[in-house]
Amino acid sequence: MVTRLRALVTRWTTAVPVLAVVLLVLTWGRDLPGAVVALVTVTLAGAVLAAVHHAEVVAHRVGEPFGSLVLAVAVTIIEVALIVTLMVDSGGTSSTLARDTVFAAVMITCNGIVGLSLLSASLRHRTAVFNSEGAGAALATVATLATLSLVLPTFTTSRPGPEFSGVQLTFAAVSSLTLYGLFVATQTVRHRDYFLPVARQGGVIDVDGHALAPGPRTALISLGLLGLALIGVVGLAKGVSPTIESGVGAAGLPHAVVGVVIALLVLLPETIAALRAARRDRVQTSLNLAFGSAMASIGLTVPAVALATVWLSGPLVLGLGATHMVLLALTVAVGSLTVVPGRATPLQGGVHLVLLAAYLELAINP
Repeated sequence: MVTRLRALVTRWTTAVPVLAVVLLVLTWGRDLPGAVVALVTVTLAGAVLAAVHHAEVVAHRVGEPFGSLVLAVAVTIIEVALIVTLMVDSGGTSSTLARDTVFAAVMITCNGIVGLSLLSASLRHRTAVFNSEGAGAALATVATLATLSLVLPTFTTSRPGPEFSGVQLTFAAVSSLTLYGLFVATQTVRHRDYFLPVARQGGVIDVDGHALAPGPRTALISLGLLGLALIGVVGLAKGVSPTIESGVGAAGLPHAVVGVVIALLVLLPETIAALRAARRDRVQTSLNLAFGSAMASIGLTVPAVALATVWLSGPLVLGLGATHMVLLALTVAVGSLTVVPGRATPLQGGVHLVLLAAYLELAINP
């Protein structure tokens, strides 16, 4: 029975990513009727689940924290490609697209994924336990990247408005890549033990010591299918965005809500993977996914859009408004108080979820 179930899972998680990419090719750049939108939505959901499955296979093979790093970077690279493509297609009219997308990713990961993971783990195991050194280092890097790239442009004077000058944008891009590269080196080489799940009696645990790791061939196949699934997720999310825009417009909501909805769809694989890790009492893996995704969103998007400005026309607005800066500052402050003790109760998870709710509420009613 178990063998049959595994075979069934293997078959559908192999077929769905391929189907998602085929459907993406057939529907790209076209107006979709309602029936096709429904098919795309179902395929999108299947691609999300398939991506989580293959990410866990790869993570089992390479071990933590490499597994969560693979998923975070893969999602972000495809997300960055989508942002740049949309900016090119807009003809210079999407001056705030990169800022809005990156900030949405930061709020969803640092409050949504973190909050859900802490709440799930603490309700199931009474408290959520994680490594404060690793989580604190990750949060500090996210806070620095967000401040340099999203806050400072609002206060610079070289150009009018919340924009960087060319030299300032180059500095922000180089700084983002440098900080992200330094963090990855710290996470995977020099202080890898800071980012491993913590045993409740102290020390770290082997996250997959209870099962045999998949072979190299299986891991490589899963890595390729993970890439296909993520391409399908992001591409199909873009495909249904006109329908989302129509629904948002019909409801009388601000256009910024479209970006939030798309960001939620794109981050679904990481959200599900983080929740599954939290329920298995591996909260550090969940935090690695959350903070790693936020870090990659800034550290890879800012250099990419900086490079894209060479051929893009129009301004590039990166600076946040006052309301969003308050939410970012509150997120960093609350996040610091959450990670310092190395353990959390449902209260901390609830606080982060309320911050996410506040962000969503202000996106709907600015």
